[in-house]
Formats: sequence, structure tokens, C-alpha cells
Amino acid sequence: MKIKLLLLSLIASSFCIAQDISKKKIEKWTEDYSAKAVENLSDFLSIPNNGLDPIQIQNNLNWSKSTFEDLGFTVTEIISQGIPVLLAEKKLAPNLPTVLFYLQIDGQPVDSAQWDQENPYIAVFKEKNKFGAWELTDLKEKKWDKESYIFARSASDSKGPAMSLISAFQILNEKSIALKYNIKVLLDFQEEVGSPTLPEMVVNNKDLLQADYLFIMDGARHLSNKPTLTFGARGIATAKWRVFGPKVPLHSGQYGNYAPNPVFDAAKVIGQLKDASGKVTLEGFYDGIDISKKDQEFLNAIEENEIATNKRLGISKRDAIGAGYQEALQYPSLNIRGIKAAWVGAQVRTIIPAEVIVEIDMRLVPESDGKTLMESLKKRIQEEGYFLVDSLPTDQQRALYPKLANFTYKLGSKPFRTPMDSPIADLLSTSMKKIFGDEFILMRTTGGSQPIAPFISTLNIPAVSIRIPNPDNNIHSPNENIKIGNYLEGIMTCLSILNTGIEGS
Repeated sequence: MKIKLLLLSLIASSFCIAQDISKKKIEKWTEDYSAKAVENLSDFLSIPNNGLDPIQIQNNLNWSKSTFEDLGFTVTEIISQGIPVLLAEKKLAPNLPTVLFYLQIDGQPVDSAQWDQENPYIAVFKEKNKFGAWELTDLKEKKWDKESYIFARSASDSKGPAMSLISAFQILNEKSIALKYNIKVLLDFQEEVGSPTLPEMVVNNKDLLQADYLFIMDGARHLSNKPTLTFGARGIATAKWRVFGPKVPLHSGQYGNYAPNPVFDAAKVIGQLKDASGKVTLEGFYDGIDISKKDQEFLNAIEENEIATNKRLGISKRDAIGAGYQEALQYPSLNIRGIKAAWVGAQVRTIIPAEVIVEIDMRLVPESDGKTLMESLKKRIQEEGYFLVDSLPTDQQRALYPKLANFTYKLGSKPFRTPMDSPIADLLSTSMKKIFGDEFILMRTTGGSQPIAPFISTLNIPAVSIRIPNPDNNIHSPNENIKIGNYLEGIMTCLSILNTGIEGS
């Protein structure tokens, strides 16, 4: 039986031909497969994928396992601290280089009431009319309209990019075209919650994951929507600052002018975290950052229109960090990501709040140390007169200290940066040039965060992010979408990358 299976495997592999595919063929094959590719993405999107829900994780894992097994990959489920990841592998020859692809499969939670469709997991197709308003469209009639959009949770972040790669594998499989190098694909089901078990998993499975390059199928394109390669990502650290007022919410009529409202003092501290130009005022926040002449040339090579960017964002002026958008991403940032104090809207009531909760995030660059910056923020809060407690304050503490608060923080994904003039850059640039000519962009870093540092530090390999979704994709928000033209160009990008030989192969 084993001999028979081996013979069948050899016969099947003999039909796969190692050949270079022309741009014309890549475009034709993608067009022919487009309807199926959109259908497959819609099916994948229909599986809810909250990374905190074990059932949803398992459902997505099952779909992914079946899909890669159908493509002839060897699939291994790796458990770390009770959380699975999936490794799909296709070995061609031991002397060939190996590329590890990283795919994010989970997505942000959804608030269905905020979406302009009945179910955020059931994809709908829309296009803009002549007035710029969204209208539903029927793709069955239009087949593959590049100007239409797929709306669903994770359409852009990041099942769309994952399906671009999977579709490329499916096309090559159908056409019996051999890959140019060994392939490993790592599927992560908890990226949106910080991939907390990933560092340990990588360390414990170093030999299993070992590769020459890491390609990341995640993140949106440059604001121009040109195909984009990104050579780094900022890390992230988050904090929760809980400011205590009276024991319970108080009637603002009976106790206004007597009981202090904690919002006012908290607002003063928040307002002083940045100066009038938008720069963070914490001591040492921007220390150690030096952009070399060569890196500056890469940044300057990206043409940007600040007026158009501000118009798209709906702002009149930007924060004065760096000389423009690209330079701004090279520095750490501090953001107030949410504030809660009592009630608003239909639930509003005339009270003095009992507490204020301020949620904060910092995006970090390789020169930053998250712990140092968070401790600097903690020090600032203490310098503003706040006595910090570990939990709820006691009656004695309430009697002694006029300003009481609790401050906690977590360090998440670490930043990384790959040289933009390295062999991995040459390989990917060659692949992009084949499809897009010179109409693609190389970015030094992205503003967002990715859990990639454990791979780089443990496996000692360079990483680059292949960006596919349109920049106006409502990532993490209601009405998330991916433009079909981007999705199809993503498939073409992956076909070209998979068909580009690596030095030594």
C-alpha cells in the first residue's frame, strides 16, 4: 500500500512543471478564476472568527486545515498554552530555500447594530454611484467588477489577503505549475488579541518553523492604493488609567459645587500629554531615533499629497511629527483610544461620575522601549498629584488623598524593521515589477502592529509585509471592506511571488 501511494505521489508530481509564468498568463488565469476566488472568500468570511471564542477558533482551523490538505500540504496543529496555530507545509527538495508565510485568520469583534448590513459575516457587494453613495450590486451579473467592494468582517484584515495567497496556490495546482521553493504557511487565530502564546510557540518549534524568509500577508496599502511592500511594523503597548471620584455617582444638583468631578482633573492631565503641535511631552519619548540618509531617500521616494490626505481624513492640519506622513510613522505615538465616564445619549443623566476610565495605546519603533515609556507615563500621572492604588481605594485612602487612581499597562507586539536594500527586498521587488512595472511602493514601516518579532528574533530571518487591501477599508470598524480590484491584484502578486526563484534555488 505504501509503495502504491509513493508511486501515485511521484506520478502526480511529474505533471507539475517548473516554468516561468508570463504577466499575461498571470492576468488571464486570475481573470478566469476571479468568480471562484470571490465565492471562496465569501464562504471563508461567513465563518465568525473572534479570537477569544474557542468554538470560532476551531471552526476556522477546521476550514483552513481542509483547504490546505486539499492543496497537498502536510498540515500540523501546534498547541501552545491551550491555543492552536496551524502549520501547512509543502516540501519540494531539501536543497531549495524555504519561505514561511504568516496568515492572520481571526478578526475584531463585531457590533452588528453598527453595520449597514444584516450580518457582518455574510458578505455583501457594493459600489459607489455617481453621487458617491454606496449601493448594493450583484456580482453574479458583473462576474468580477474591479470597482466593486466586498463588505464583511475580516474582508481586509486579514482573510482577504490570506485568500489571495490560497487562491494563488489553487490556480498553480489547477495548472500543474510547480512552486519555486519550499513553502511553510503559519495560520494565527489570535492576532487581534496580541497573539499571546505565539512567542512561546515559536521558541518551542524553532526547527519546525525554520525558513529563509518570512512573508506577512497582512496590512493595507499605502494611501495611494498602489501595491505596497512594507519592511517593518511598530510595536504596541496599552494602558488603562482608572481615576476615582466619589464612592458612587452623585446628583449634580445636590452635590455640584461641593463634590469634585474627576473628569476635570483627568482632562487636564490628558491635555498636557501633547503640546500644541501634537508632540508627546513625556520625557525621552522620541530618544534614540535617527533616520539615515539612505532611509530618508526611501521615504522621499514615496510621493504624497498632504492636502489630499488631510481632505480624505477630514482634518485641517496634522500633528507636527516628522516632515510628513511617512516620517511620522518612524516615531512612537501616544493615543487616547477611549474614555468612559458615566452615560451619554439616551442614557444621559445629571450626575457627577464616580470614576473615569482612560484607555491608552502607544505604538513603538525599534528604538523605543515600551516599559520605559509606560513608566514615564505612570510617573507623569503621579507628578500630577495622583496616589496610585492597586485596586479600589479604601475609605482611609479616600479620606487622605484628593486624587486617587489605578494605572496598569501591558506590553504587546514588539516592533521590527528589515533593511530595504536586502536580498528579500530584491526578491519581492522583482516579483512586483513583473506585474506592476514601477507602479508599486516600498515603505520602511507601517503604523500598525504585527506579532512578527518572535519569528525574527528566534528564527533569525528577515520579514516583509505584502500589502493588498485598499487603505479606505474601515479596518477594525463597522463596514470593513476590500476592493475586488485589490483582491484580484493580490492574487496576481502572490502568483508572481510564488513563481519567482530565490537565489540558490
